[in-house]
Amino acid sequence: MSPLKCLLFFSALFLVVQTFGNAETCSDCFTHSRATYYPNSDEKGTEVGECGYGAFGATINGGDVSAASDLYRGGVGCGACYEVRCTNSYYCSDKGVTVVITDHGSSDHTDFILSRRAFSRMAQNTDAAASLLALGIIDIEYRRVPCSYPNRNITFKIDESSNNPHYMAFVIWYQQGESDITAVQLCETQTFECKLLDRSHGAVWTTTAPPSGPLSIRMLFSADDEDEKWVVPSNNIPGNWKPGDIYDAGVQVDA
Repeated sequence: MSPLKCLLFFSALFLVVQTFGNAETCSDCFTHSRATYYPNSDEKGTEVGECGYGAFGATINGGDVSAASDLYRGGVGCGACYEVRCTNSYYCSDKGVTVVITDHGSSDHTDFILSRRAFSRMAQNTDAAASLLALGIIDIEYRRVPCSYPNRNITFKIDESSNNPHYMAFVIWYQQGESDITAVQLCETQTFECKLLDRSHGAVWTTTAPPSGPLSIRMLFSADDEDEKWVVPSNNIPGNWKPGDIYDAGVQVDA
């Protein structure tokens, strides 16, 4: 092979390797889309979001929350965190804002409906924030990022619709990392028998005739690379659980 052909060959090979290298780091890439904000006077999120978080959904992450359209994924996307930044360099900062998905919705081909607080925090300053709010819908770019809740464990909130021992519903709070909770089991701690629960809506998991006695809630975490693992809390749910009770799982995840 001539020196020129050798040079062309290795140049092409370098481009192929570089392309695959870029593909491997595409989790760092941003996706272009549009965003708007909730059309109400509340600076934070909503207490009636479809993820089922209730009042918690309005205050988590300091109120930097959002509804999502396709990213809602039938409720699997509830609790996921995204870095969102607007692309108008005149008004917007490079930092953007990190939001938690707490609701489902879309408006004029948007991927995100942010709280007013989160929408404003994409701006460079207060005046720029007022200009963004006046625009209403803006071009953005986003990527998924790990959620972080320092000094917090995964937490279970027993839904007010629950009725011990006939019906149990609960929602999961403070999930760190980038993985999705794709399945949940409710296990008896005496017999170690487990039953797979139903995702009622959003982040709410339910079962009829829950087992009696102390219970263990086990969660299946699924990552984008198809890696899956069951997480078993170190703390159990007592047999005398009541609607509205909140329980610390005693564990946290980072993946």
